[in-house]
Amino acid sequence: MNSVCPFCGVGCLLTYQVQAADAVRGTPERIVAVQGRDGPANGGRLCVKGRFGFDYIHHPDRLTRPLIRREGVAKNPAHLLNPPPLESVFREATWEEALERAASGLRELRHAHGPHALAGFGSAKGSNEEAYLFQKLIRTAFGTHNVDHCTRLCHASSVAALLEGVGSGAVSNPVSDVEHADLIFVIGSNPTANHPVAATWMKNAVQRGAKLVLADPRRTDLAAHAWRVLQFKADTDVILINALLHVVFEEGLVNAAFIAERVTDAEAVRAAVQPFAPEVVAEACGIPAQTLREVARAYATSRASMMLWGMGVSQHTHGTDNVRALMALATVTGQIGRAGTGLHPLRGQNNVQGASDAGLIPFMLPNYQRVSDPHIRTWFEDFWQAPLSTQTGLTVVEILNHACLPHDDPQRIRGMYVMGENPAMSDPDLNHSRHALASLDHLVVQDIFLTETAWLADVVLPASAWPEKWGTVSNTDRMVQLGRPAVAPPGEARADLWIIQQLAARLGRADGQPLGWTYDQTATQYHGVEAIYDEMRQAMHTAIGGITWARLLREGSVTYPCLSENDPGQPVVFTERFPTADGRVHLRPTSFIPAQERTDAEYPFVLITGRQLEHWHTGSMTRRAEVLDALEPTATVSLHPDDLAELGVSAGTRVRVASRRGHIELHTRADAGTPRHTVFIPFAYAEAAANLLTNAALDPWGKIPEFKYCAVRVETPHKAASPSACTV
Repeated sequence: MNSVCPFCGVGCLLTYQVQAADAVRGTPERIVAVQGRDGPANGGRLCVKGRFGFDYIHHPDRLTRPLIRREGVAKNPAHLLNPPPLESVFREATWEEALERAASGLRELRHAHGPHALAGFGSAKGSNEEAYLFQKLIRTAFGTHNVDHCTRLCHASSVAALLEGVGSGAVSNPVSDVEHADLIFVIGSNPTANHPVAATWMKNAVQRGAKLVLADPRRTDLAAHAWRVLQFKADTDVILINALLHVVFEEGLVNAAFIAERVTDAEAVRAAVQPFAPEVVAEACGIPAQTLREVARAYATSRASMMLWGMGVSQHTHGTDNVRALMALATVTGQIGRAGTGLHPLRGQNNVQGASDAGLIPFMLPNYQRVSDPHIRTWFEDFWQAPLSTQTGLTVVEILNHACLPHDDPQRIRGMYVMGENPAMSDPDLNHSRHALASLDHLVVQDIFLTETAWLADVVLPASAWPEKWGTVSNTDRMVQLGRPAVAPPGEARADLWIIQQLAARLGRADGQPLGWTYDQTATQYHGVEAIYDEMRQAMHTAIGGITWARLLREGSVTYPCLSENDPGQPVVFTERFPTADGRVHLRPTSFIPAQERTDAEYPFVLITGRQLEHWHTGSMTRRAEVLDALEPTATVSLHPDDLAELGVSAGTRVRVASRRGHIELHTRADAGTPRHTVFIPFAYAEAAANLLTNAALDPWGKIPEFKYCAVRVETPHKAASPSACTV
């Protein structure tokens, strides 16, 4: 069965190979292998996750019946480390009882405390249709814009800067456009681990003759293919980029014609970067002045230079400024609006682009239309036939902060509906986040496993995995792609769209009237997915108006903007104008603002968190995939060999890493690519949850937490070294 990979944002097309059910043996149908398809984003290629990460859906941990918390059983975050027997915390229930319990708890809180006492977290792991319907439910049934998802934790600062500057939060060029670039500038990203198929396009471009510049505090595998490696000091992104801008202005490397026709406030940027001469800032950012000048000249004078970045850029309190500076570098040199140029924030999740497009953002309605605009609200009120709040919603971290307010505080968040997100693992400062979730009066979780978040729920609703549903997803390249079900959900697990609609029927509108949703529930429509998609298409007609469901059934993948059925889609945008009021890019100068938390004698190491090749996000899927878990079964902390020697420990030793918020224990891994006095920890391991350490300080514009910088210490081992050392 043809579908799309459910992991990263590259959006590889694939085919599930299914073994039929065996009535004699009593075994259900199963996916037994995955093959890559010749899709526009992958050309038949798959990474290790795409090829071997399919069997999580058949894991015995799958939720197959609704669960209700037993009366009198407290929500204890300590259970997440040592879970008690499931049956001592939850009891199984019928769907009717579970849905009524879920809806009644939310209804009662809405009635007693008002709509803004409720909130919802949607998912970038589901489909566009699920994201659209979920945010519509929160806005019309809850009566609040308190709806968000994991974009807040990955590229929210990128979106904030891009919307402000170029008028669009999406990429300007697809990843594969590196084929047309003479210089590729990758900053704050580890594509070989996080976007492996995208990395192959970069390697192919280098083989063709393109120059690759890799800028990151860690020296990663892609460095072997790079023309220049800028291993800058963590937290000095703005210093580095402004130094490049300084050279561009000082040496007259700007594209004066492009600036005159299409750029506003270039002179303000010129003035702001004057103090950032490479010779002045070389020591601060850790890159020799001559190298900075060399890279700036190469980027500016190349026939076509393309810029790609990851969460190493965005996950800072200055993440929005980081992207503003990158946008300035691309536009004052005219390296945008053509093949092989442009700005590309590499999207993390498989559908974080689509979920954001569909409106899973507290201050944006679908298609990035602002909640604060009364004309936009009126249009959606007419379209949805329901009143909308005039109050902008809270973001992920803000929602959990409000869940910890005093019980008599009218701003307190008291109830939540979480679909397919795991904030008890993915949010910063997990002791605080878990306490917030446990403090809720009513928590409904809809997922495929009993995640760390589900352990704290009052009602757990068993949902469908990606290979079990119809739906579309939108990848990092702005390609809307169709997924088809390969197998049925296990047991009594149900389709997410069905669950959302069942809750909607029981909740009604915030003003007490019925919602009146009438999506086609026939089997051929799979719970109204086609009707929901068409409604979403109308709400987003300026982006996907020409991408009908019938067209997706025929073509499988169509790039937006696509305004008519005859429009092939626009892979490269901003070719003639930017989607701003005056058609020009609007730049904003930046200065260096250090991380909110600094190292000191007590906490001398910098912690950088991230993903790794074999595991995805919080690990709920990949750690239940047999091959992937066998490849990377153990939580590790990477340190430079010299730091290990200084600590008096060897690779494979169990150590404690502690911050001002918490501590974890895990095994050391020697990695010469990790800079001195820095540690790198993947956040996929519940037994050593990296986000127990991280800092919840927020970027003021994107409201994204500072995952990529906090102060920690590495303490002496408590146990003997592991028998098998880990070295890279």
